[in-house]
Amino acid sequence: MTLQKTRALHIGGASWLLLGAMHGSALADDTPTQLPDVTVTAPSPIQRHRTVPTRAPVHVVRAAPSRNRERAAAVQPAQAAPAPAPQQGVLPVVTDQFATVTVVPNEELRRSGGATLGDLLFSKPGITGSSFAPGASSRPIIRGLDVNRVGIVENGLGGGGVSDLGEDHFVPIDPFSTNQIEVVRGPAALRYGSTSIGGVVSATNNRIPDAMPTCAAAPFQSYGLPVKAPLADAGGPGCLNVETRTSVSSVNRGVEGGMLLDAGGNNVAVHADVYGRTTSDYSIPSYPYLFDQTRPVGGRQPNSATQSDGASVGASYFFQGGYIGAAITQNDSLYHIPGIDGSDHKTRIDAHQTKIAVKGEYRPDAAAIDAVRFWVGATDYRHNELGLADPTDLFSDGVRQTFTSKEQEARVEVQMMPFNARFATVTTAFGLQGGHQELTAPSPDDPGALFNGLWSPNNNNRVAGYVFNEFKFTDQTKAQIAGRIEHVELHGSMPDFPANFLPDGAPQSAVSRNPSYTPVSGSVGLIQNLPGDLVGSITAQYVERAPKPAELFSRGAHDATATFDIGNPNLTIETAKSVEIGLRKATGPFRFEATAYYTRFSNFIYRRLTGVMCGGDFDSCGNGDPSNEARQAVYSQRDAIFRGAEFQSQLDIGALNGGIWGIENQFDVVRATFTDGTNVPRIPPVRLGGGVYWRDSNWFTRVNLVHAFAQNDIAVIGETPTAGYNLLNAEITYNTKLNQSWIGAREMTLGLVGNNLLNQNIRNSVSYTKDEVLMPGLGVRAFANLKF
Repeated sequence: MTLQKTRALHIGGASWLLLGAMHGSALADDTPTQLPDVTVTAPSPIQRHRTVPTRAPVHVVRAAPSRNRERAAAVQPAQAAPAPAPQQGVLPVVTDQFATVTVVPNEELRRSGGATLGDLLFSKPGITGSSFAPGASSRPIIRGLDVNRVGIVENGLGGGGVSDLGEDHFVPIDPFSTNQIEVVRGPAALRYGSTSIGGVVSATNNRIPDAMPTCAAAPFQSYGLPVKAPLADAGGPGCLNVETRTSVSSVNRGVEGGMLLDAGGNNVAVHADVYGRTTSDYSIPSYPYLFDQTRPVGGRQPNSATQSDGASVGASYFFQGGYIGAAITQNDSLYHIPGIDGSDHKTRIDAHQTKIAVKGEYRPDAAAIDAVRFWVGATDYRHNELGLADPTDLFSDGVRQTFTSKEQEARVEVQMMPFNARFATVTTAFGLQGGHQELTAPSPDDPGALFNGLWSPNNNNRVAGYVFNEFKFTDQTKAQIAGRIEHVELHGSMPDFPANFLPDGAPQSAVSRNPSYTPVSGSVGLIQNLPGDLVGSITAQYVERAPKPAELFSRGAHDATATFDIGNPNLTIETAKSVEIGLRKATGPFRFEATAYYTRFSNFIYRRLTGVMCGGDFDSCGNGDPSNEARQAVYSQRDAIFRGAEFQSQLDIGALNGGIWGIENQFDVVRATFTDGTNVPRIPPVRLGGGVYWRDSNWFTRVNLVHAFAQNDIAVIGETPTAGYNLLNAEITYNTKLNQSWIGAREMTLGLVGNNLLNQNIRNSVSYTKDEVLMPGLGVRAFANLKF
């Protein structure tokens, strides 16, 4: 069974339906010198504007508001004035959040084409990806912190899956079906829990509509249906919007396509989307194996092909003062695991997730309560790790490991009306959150065997309360105080291992473990508007984190990561004390953001390689058997210090051929050490980059080079140095409105993107497989998006 044939019917005709001819005339509706407002949905519960539930939502504006828009809103208070469409390539800078927020807007998502969140954010300042399986399994890493310290949410609910339990596991949120990504570091992350010390990656889309769709033209006109009056309100006749997204890529012979539909009328809004992607083994510049160059591979990374598809349908009902909606989503992915062991055993992961989400909002006609919001979600996730038990026996192919996760969560927030406390205008929001998760990783050969799976079945329960208080002293000065308290109970089992984690002849038996923790966290922040449209901020945080199930209960071989993981049921709460300062400017020809931070961890939990090799069970550890391929890894605790800085900017230099050209640059550094001076493992290198761009109302072109310095600050055991590299990318995008055309489209975006144009050997220092897996080589991606 080949990967390309697998699930061909899942993609169906949707992907190929999108490949067609496109034409039309350009309608220049934006001046090239206009800088748009940046509208984001950063996860902060303090929302200062009322929304009109039956119309387009009014989001918090992060840059200087348009005077024309304010005037229009004053003349027609019942209408929600639409935000101007962002110009392509304009750096979005968030200035009024008590956090550092990196925004990837919709137009950049469509240009970048990242197949995973880690791929998408790989070169953003302060962010990279785990790159365990590029194009399939790459989880975001923020400021050197990964898995258990980085939260991933979709529309306010956890993404589900088990990507935090193993670097080889995919994140079941695909950028192809996402409209905006925000990476949030700082106090706002407390909304989602203490497992977001590093930050939160928040993906938003319209799978649960929070506003009625608006028609760009007469409703249904392009579809031969009766033409009706434009939509006046939620009870109007309704309208239909369709968008197609498609692309092809040379580096992996990849093809992807998708379609999104939004319709509404009679107080009901409906959304549906479908997408599919297939790739072959991707191209690389040279041999991938740093220590074994005896295997020519013909310029391709062995065992790196992928297949993924998904679909979602959702609807919302709008009533006076609010709405309630729900969606069901299916994500499927079948991908190979590159590397020596993965290639020899033809390791691949077949993953499936079903997710149900419900959310709503109600704004009562009350003097004290501004809004009540809620989110409820349930996910059912399962994946099989497939491969050859014996690389020389093709008939030994089968399931090597299975992971399942069933998770439910709910959150409700109440935002109070602002009140005048004389010294400041105070806005308070508080929330309650709860969740339950059941995990299994049984042995496929003997589900009842004690040590043949990665862990025994375990479950955990979580309940938390949090509060945010915002103080607006003046229009120039604001402060926020936030707090969170959680209670976590875990139930599982594992044996008592010897202190040196080597077999001592004593029989191993399961011991029930039921640890519980009550972490408490708090933060304080200050934002100050400064002369010259500058905005300064300073925040301080104290965050406690309870250990996760994998850190407590692991006790077996993890085939895909080639490790023998041993948890520690005696782990204590991890504590992080952080201070961060920032300076930002969102308007004018020079836009920038600069941040510096210092974090001191007490009882920092990490996976420590002991230098011992193991086979499939504990008795094999350290016995000198040359067939042992798993590195023994023990979850341990030590105090650590993380410090770093990030900077990015754009400077519009001047007019050129009817548009604007300028320069951009970026820089980021993170240094992480234990308190004895030794290095924390797998930390990103120092990176410095820059480039030039040109844009007008239709075109955007950009050439950018990022240099990553060599990473020699490595762990004492089990980590090798990583060479530096130069990553050169270029892109050109054309966007235009269309007159009535034979295909009925009203807007078209075409683009061509070149990645790693120097065809460099790029190894990611944070990846467990960097010595065996190269990042993709030179490639070109062409994409086309149509809106109907």
